[in-house]
Amino acid sequence: MISNSDERLVVDPNDQQPKKIRLHEASLSRYMILSVLSFLTLITIYTLMNLDAAGVKIGSAVHGLMMTLRQMFLQPSAGSDGIVLLLQSLGISLLLSIMTTVIGAVIGFVLAVFASKNLTNAYLGGGIRIIMAIIRAIPTIIWVLIFSIVCGLGTNAAVLGLSFHSVAYLTKAYSESIEEIDQSTIEALKVTGSKFWVVVFQAIWPTIIASLVSWTFIRVEINFANAVAVGAAAGAGGIGYQLFVSSGMSFDFHEVGMIVYLVIVATLLLEFIAVKLRKAYIVK
Repeated sequence: MISNSDERLVVDPNDQQPKKIRLHEASLSRYMILSVLSFLTLITIYTLMNLDAAGVKIGSAVHGLMMTLRQMFLQPSAGSDGIVLLLQSLGISLLLSIMTTVIGAVIGFVLAVFASKNLTNAYLGGGIRIIMAIIRAIPTIIWVLIFSIVCGLGTNAAVLGLSFHSVAYLTKAYSESIEEIDQSTIEALKVTGSKFWVVVFQAIWPTIIASLVSWTFIRVEINFANAVAVGAAAGAGGIGYQLFVSSGMSFDFHEVGMIVYLVIVATLLLEFIAVKLRKAYIVK
């Protein structure tokens, strides 16, 4: 005889407690990072508390800053230079950035071909990559000042400095794009007896054209920002020199605001062109 019993399984909640998961395991490196951050925070607080304000009143300083910002961004004007001169200076900076990028792209592509691991031997490629890394480690403005010692302050030093750094930057970018290509495609052309440059322009170039356009326009934007920066530092002229004169000599903050807006518009225009070209090559 089978009897139905009303037996229930009772589980003691104390027997199966959920294990606690620690999101951050304790480690020596974690304690070191926290110690360094705490030490830097204490130094910052101590420095701010013992900062010599030289009699500057914070309230007046903040009020003056707000007035200056209002003149720059809410009341921009071409000032005594006029909008025509500012547009001409902006054009000089744009042309300087484009020209140095073109120089860097041509030389950088050739060097990138020889620096790529899947096209040339390891010694040649490694030597080129080391030299380019050393050049990239030095900021563009330093290269401009170095060349200014050779050929004097002016446009020549700016062109050489910007081009020199562009070559190193684009060589790395282009070579990484080339190394991402499927090796079987390159080997197939080599087996057919194709020459080295035929492989480059028949297999490499069509495959990475979208990447080349993207990297090149990124460098145009970087060179435009550098051209503005070296406009006054190297005496290269352009919109950077006008910005230096209006802000540091004539103190015409209305003109400073106009120059800032012109630079922003030029940067957005470069980005718009880059996006359109990139989409066009990706579609193809």
